[in-house]
Amino acid sequence: MKRGLQGRYITISTVGETVKAFIPSPLPPVPAIQWTVELQAKCDTALVWLGRLDAVCTLLPDPDLFLYTYVRKEAVLSSMIEGTQSSLSDLLLYEINETPGVPMGDAREVSNYVAAMEHGLARLAKGLPLSLRLIKEMHAKLLAGGRGDNSTPGEFRRSQNWIGGSRPGNATFVPPPPDQIMPCMGDLERFLHDLPVPTSALIKAALAHVQFETIHPFPDGNGQLGRLLITLILCEQEILREPLLYLSLYLKKHRSRYYALLNDIRAGGNWEQWLDLFFEAVAQTAQQAVNTVRLLMELQAKDVQSIEALGRISSSARRVHASLAERPVATIRLLSQRSRLNVVTVGKCLLGLKELGIVKELTGHRRNRVFTYHTYLDILNQGVE
Repeated sequence: MKRGLQGRYITISTVGETVKAFIPSPLPPVPAIQWTVELQAKCDTALVWLGRLDAVCTLLPDPDLFLYTYVRKEAVLSSMIEGTQSSLSDLLLYEINETPGVPMGDAREVSNYVAAMEHGLARLAKGLPLSLRLIKEMHAKLLAGGRGDNSTPGEFRRSQNWIGGSRPGNATFVPPPPDQIMPCMGDLERFLHDLPVPTSALIKAALAHVQFETIHPFPDGNGQLGRLLITLILCEQEILREPLLYLSLYLKKHRSRYYALLNDIRAGGNWEQWLDLFFEAVAQTAQQAVNTVRLLMELQAKDVQSIEALGRISSSARRVHASLAERPVATIRLLSQRSRLNVVTVGKCLLGLKELGIVKELTGHRRNRVFTYHTYLDILNQGVE
């Protein structure tokens, strides 16, 4: 549905140029979303897969073991969209802080994304509403000690930014000027709190994501926070009990269409076309997450059965294997701490697991060796390359 311009342009001067900056109208859209049979069907399918994803989490013997690595996969994907080159293995190696050769700059940025994500979810769990305060706190975590040192982490921007192009004059899009950030973000916060009218969680997540990206309130980190906002809304609204839905991989694969739709919404107000893509993204991503959980559960069950062949050390090897399921890249010392076994026993268990093909050693060294639960990581990395 074409609604026309979804806001207004104002003329500003920045970096020695005169350009038009866009100030979006408050949500929800006017007129309201027009629900065709096809759009409603896509929404229903997305909700069904979200329900299955939420349910499958109850089948996990320990959801935290899975979530530790799964949220890091999302951190890598979201950071890849922003141009970092760090892989999931790089991030896990960086976090154990014992292995040289890891690209520290990129890995630190990805690690910051994990910290921002975990901070937001923890604050929601303690009752803090999804608010500008929380968004700022997460931004401070996201840009801490990395590329954000000169970008006022945790504070809305005080200078004009732009998207695409080498300067404002040839930019693809110029967001609101700094003095309009608080009014725009205040309107977005009211929408998140169901003002002026209640909005269902999935629709709220879809619309709020676009609005956040349009406002672009920070000097840096807007793309990552905007994608994370989707998951936060679904968790706060109790559509998901655990943060298992991340759209970065889908949006990375459909980047051109995604950016085109954002521009079409601003210029013409075709929110339905965006919702069509969003529901498709949610359904496909949730389905992939369900399949990933199933494959990982099958892998772990098969490996536990194989471990019985180790005989006398099989009981200890199961404990090491369980620790690897949570930290699939680890040193002997880390596994000793997590399994509460001495390093000699852990070493013997890892030798047995290596002979069974369950783990690989990464360094080729005799000291400071690093082991990986490679088949576990292979499943998580499906589709990432």
